[in-house]
Amino acid sequence: MSAPNGPVVSTAWLGEQLGRPDLVTVDASWYLPAMNRDHRAEYQSRHVPGAVFWDLDRLSDPASTLPHMLPDPETAARQVSGLGIGDHDTVVVYDGSGTNMSAPRVWWQLRALGHDAVYVLDGGFPKWVAEGRPREAGWIDPSPRRFTARLRPDLVRTLDQVRAMVGSADVVLVDARSAGRFEGREPEPRAGVRAGHIPGARNLPFARLVAADGTLLPRAELIRRFEEAGVDLDQPIVASCGSGVTACVLALGLEALGHRNYAVYDGSWTEWGGRSDTPAETGV
Repeated sequence: MSAPNGPVVSTAWLGEQLGRPDLVTVDASWYLPAMNRDHRAEYQSRHVPGAVFWDLDRLSDPASTLPHMLPDPETAARQVSGLGIGDHDTVVVYDGSGTNMSAPRVWWQLRALGHDAVYVLDGGFPKWVAEGRPREAGWIDPSPRRFTARLRPDLVRTLDQVRAMVGSADVVLVDARSAGRFEGREPEPRAGVRAGHIPGARNLPFARLVAADGTLLPRAELIRRFEEAGVDLDQPIVASCGSGVTACVLALGLEALGHRNYAVYDGSWTEWGGRSDTPAETGV
């Protein structure tokens, strides 16, 4: 199988590769409660032929009270193996949002666990359907395969690490939430979480990195969106969001630009804004 160039693959590429024994397609659809969509039911109703389902709410750290946290390597290896993903497989991840909302999280998570051959389907499931490509219904229970997890700490940031970055001119914090949530004008969807953002953070809502058809913007436009948000692409960048999901859309965009010095704050605003000992700002 020829290796794709960059972190995304086209629907045409995936269509040509379907059925290969070393390719695993993953449906990582996930939605906020306010969106009134059932990701598991949608998967069972229709998905890319052969795609397995990655449930973000379940395939996370079972010991954490925070949502979607990266598991320890042993737990992660067991979870990924259970989806039929092996050490030598190429993985293509998609979601049904039309905005690359959750697929990049699985892309980042697998990369953080040491698996390089993972890509996001450009345009996701909506583009696949719009092109009249094949779908199937039902639930797929794959046979486990051997997956070895090797954590890459350079791709992950913790609460204490981000706390030490506040006020530093040596790193850029970028928040992928909506402007209303970032500025504190809209309530947070999770109880007990304050409004606002990490002091000094820039705001770049994740959906601004995708075109109308859900594909990642061209290189020049990606650069423009980051720069308009006040992000210096020559500096190290740490992305955050509500619960570490859409921050990975920013990571995907940075990877597409060849920017290798980035990480995701895994706990994101749910952790930071849910505490009383962390500073917060409101407004722009």
